[in-house]
Amino acid sequence: MIAKQYSHRLPADYDMSLIRQRATRLGPLWDHTDGLLFKAFIIQERAEGQQMGNLYASIYLWSNSSAAADFLMGERFQKVLDSFGRPYIECWVPLDVQRGPAQNALSLYREEWSLAPGADRAQVMADETARNQLVASGDDNVAVFLALDVQAWKLVRITLSAKALDLQHPGIGYEVLYLARSAA
Repeated sequence: MIAKQYSHRLPADYDMSLIRQRATRLGPLWDHTDGLLFKAFIIQERAEGQQMGNLYASIYLWSNSSAAADFLMGERFQKVLDSFGRPYIECWVPLDVQRGPAQNALSLYREEWSLAPGADRAQVMADETARNQLVASGDDNVAVFLALDVQAWKLVRITLSAKALDLQHPGIGYEVLYLARSAA
């Protein structure tokens, strides 16, 4: 398995309805893609009195690295390059993936924290797997995964929620425009 995210910062006056239309048009083309567990088309919109600006991003969870590599080296990613340029891509090794009972994601949250050099990694893994199970069991959650950023030694938790975006939720929040999924 491999997980990744890339983001595109957009101008403050960018017409975000164009991104919404893009996700509506392209999202269904990703349903049932071989090797893809899910792709979330996500955004953050500039709001009065808030620091965040306009951002368009994608988060992927691939069942195998070959499918992820085929995407990056193929025509589908060329469309990203043609539209937005070459993004910095964060890649993570998934450690635990849990499905929740909800079906339709409206928001996504990304939490991250450093893994201390002297940490008992086995205990951290056990604790975070238990936390993932607890998060996934919530009625409003579609899925949650924990991953390791091996370059920065950070843990990353991605939670897909059926609730509307809550800016008070821990972590960085995004609105989900479309959630493409495998058939399974």
